Parts: sequence; structure tokens; C-alpha cells
Amino acid sequence: MRLTRASSYAIHAVAYMAQHKHHEKPVASHTIAEDRGIPERFLLKVLKPLVSCGVLKSIKGPNGGYRLSRKPEDVTLLDVIQAVDGPIKGVAPLHEERKNVLDKKLNDICVQIADVEKKALDKVRVSDLIKR
Repeated sequence: MRLTRASSYAIHAVAYMAQHKHHEKPVASHTIAEDRGIPERFLLKVLKPLVSCGVLKSIKGPNGGYRLSRKPEDVTLLDVIQAVDGPIKGVAPLHEERKNVLDKKLNDICVQIADVEKKALDKVRVSDLIKR
């Protein structure tokens, strides 16, 4: 498995909020960006789908920012990665173009691997990432 830069930034942002108890009060995006060395413009693009998927809440106003919408132990890596990158799917590229036995078998293997990956990511909680 390879994390995209976007999902890596999202995991860092969510872990930052969990680590600093920002599941209770909002934190400004520039604070996270500065602490984690993430370009703020990119971070803002990553935070938006996390809000849309219910991982984060966005609070407007002078004391606004972002905070976790659930406790860190209730947010999984699967939640974060799929919010940013979309559903994890197993697909063999030639399966749809060519209808032969080998391509179907390869596709079936890719689907099985994606299922294993999703189950593994669903077992890891944000709270696990911030334990010392």
C-alpha cells in the first residue's frame, strides 16, 4: 500500500487535533500547517473532504477552525484515507477491456487484497497513532 500525499497530510492533521485535545475545541488550519510542515493551501484542500465525510467539524468565526467530530478512538485510518482519496477498490486495469480468464483472476485477486487492506486500516484508530 502507498499513501498519497493528501491522505498523509490528512492523517497528520487529524492526529494533531487528537493529540492536542482539539476534538473538544477548534484549531486554525495555519497552526496545524506550521506545526506539521504542511503547505496551508494543500492542507485546506485536504480538510474539506474530512468535514464532508463527518470526520471533522468546521467552526466559523474569529475563534473558529477545525476539530474532530468524534473521539479519536472512534476515527479509523480507513475513515480518513477514504474521505480524502475515495473508496479503496481492487481493480486490475485490463479486466474491463479484455474479457479473458487471466484478467478476471487478476481482478479477483486485486479485490481480495483491497478487502484485506480495508479491514487492516479499519482496525487502526487515531488514538492508536498518538499513544506514546
